Amino acid sequence: MTLNDPRTGLSLLCTRRSASVKAMAEPGPTADQISQILKIAVRVPDHGKLQPWRFILFQGEARKKFGEKLAKRWAKLHPDHSAESLDFWRNFFLRAPTVIALVSRSAPHPKIPEWEQQLSAGAVGLSMLLAATALGLGCQWNTDWCAYDLEMAQVMNLQPHERIAGFFYLGTPTEPIEDRPRPNPETLLTRWTG
Repeated sequence: MTLNDPRTGLSLLCTRRSASVKAMAEPGPTADQISQILKIAVRVPDHGKLQPWRFILFQGEARKKFGEKLAKRWAKLHPDHSAESLDFWRNFFLRAPTVIALVSRSAPHPKIPEWEQQLSAGAVGLSMLLAATALGLGCQWNTDWCAYDLEMAQVMNLQPHERIAGFFYLGTPTEPIEDRPRPNPETLLTRWTG
């Protein structure tokens, strides 16, 4: 699928679903596709043009090396861990060919609240999902404990004010992508009448 495909319009927005990271395989996105995803991702509202986000790319052997760090940290956090749990975390980033971490860089600012900066990072995340879907890739946005752990933040070279907004798994779905029940927007809408 290309960006000119009809599925990139309202049809794509009405049918976008997350692929299961448990059912992703090679091929992953090409270098050009990653570039496209990121170019689209940064076209979000960004009050003050602060760019309160950045990206960390995990591909190839880097995913395995990061998995070793995850397993080591897990063993420290859970001394009575099982061999299976260590293997799970060792292989955590190997489940998809490419993982991109979205880093929120919100910080105090005299005019722009940190909340707005965090919302901008959230918009980047959704744009990444939409761009990946438009390119025909399987994609899923996850976090998990490693997104919030201070030692893992150091492993990823995060600055003290930076947080992981999510890990974006990208690859080729190996099974049909299932939809889930969606809320009826009318049940969430109130009308202000003054």
